Amino acid sequence: MNELEKIDPLIFDLIQKEADRQNKEINLIASENYTHPAVLEAVGSILTNKYAEGYPGKRYYGGCEYVDLVEIQAQERCKKLFEHENYDFHVNVQPHAGSQANMSVYFAAMKPGDVVMGMSLAAGGHLTHGHSANFSGIVYKPVQYFVDPLTEELNYDAINDLAQQHKPKLIVAGASAYSKIIDFKKFSEIAKNCGAYFLADIAHIAGLIAAKLHPSPIGYADFVTSTTHKTLRGPRGAIALCKPELKEQLDKAVFPIMQGGPLMHVIGGKAVCFKLALENSFVEYQKQVLENAKIMAEIFKELDYRIVAGGTENHLFIVDLRSKNITGRKAETTLQTAGITVSRSCIPYDPEKPWITSGIRIGSPAVTTRGFKIEDCKQLVYFIDEAIKNHENEQKLLAIRSKVQELCTKYPLDKWL
Repeated sequence: MNELEKIDPLIFDLIQKEADRQNKEINLIASENYTHPAVLEAVGSILTNKYAEGYPGKRYYGGCEYVDLVEIQAQERCKKLFEHENYDFHVNVQPHAGSQANMSVYFAAMKPGDVVMGMSLAAGGHLTHGHSANFSGIVYKPVQYFVDPLTEELNYDAINDLAQQHKPKLIVAGASAYSKIIDFKKFSEIAKNCGAYFLADIAHIAGLIAAKLHPSPIGYADFVTSTTHKTLRGPRGAIALCKPELKEQLDKAVFPIMQGGPLMHVIGGKAVCFKLALENSFVEYQKQVLENAKIMAEIFKELDYRIVAGGTENHLFIVDLRSKNITGRKAETTLQTAGITVSRSCIPYDPEKPWITSGIRIGSPAVTTRGFKIEDCKQLVYFIDEAIKNHENEQKLLAIRSKVQELCTKYPLDKWL
């Protein structure tokens, strides 16, 4: 019996049940992944005992000589992972999560009431890009840009016109549900044209950028933020990068303005994550992520589903379900019964409310980590189609679940976790 089971059998049991759920269900949530056992070990280490307010070499607590080295390793490895031969940049590995990383940049670049311009959540953006219910739309004055109603892709001329009209202090590029390549150079030009700072939020595509499979914002953006637990396959946490001349502004915004003590155990996990991402196998993994997403989108189209923007150039895509007479929310619960986890998603200019939605978001990172290849992903789409067609028939959904579990046994998570 281990210590957790002895001290708190209830929490131990719930963790075991969650492990069983993850092992027996297929995860297509684009913002989730399975992290390496070495990362889990670092995050569960005694580093969690240490308070370390401040930065390496300048802490407000004693006894930081070793955690200083941990943080320095995380910074150096992150810098190597995203290095660009023509540009230098500063790395801050302390943000607890993506929202805090973005908040830090806002504090560094703006004052309350300044105009921030970002992609609408309804079009594929993120809450922290200026949504009215989020701090970014409460503390700051938000201006939202959308995708083109015909192509469902970013219209850079329209974004430029909007920027010229509103003169934002900060422009944010990045998304949580956008399947096409983002042109960071064009965003940089738009920001310069109106005198704004430019933030590239690469939370979803950081792994693809690290593998040189998506254009990098380094050299174009004044600030870059990312989570570490999506395509990077690290611990739940975030990073914030900036041009060298903005280092003092960013570091001060992270601490002491926005956060207190950093989570040193998570920073240790980030350091391990970056080390793993520097291996050649990580590039091969990201290539498979792209191939798996592309084939799933193509099979959906063959089965007469409409894919937002016509397809995908990254790790995710949005399936429009209106022709199937099912909402995103209903499809999400239906697929959960069938053993497949997805997240419902708005489509651009969605007629349904955000809690209901007309679509689902499909992501390939987690199943690719699990070992799925193209043929497995094809079979998976057929399972999804069968479940949606039989969403009112629980017996058939449970029969699909059995098939899903058979596929899961082919790639057991205990080989990874």
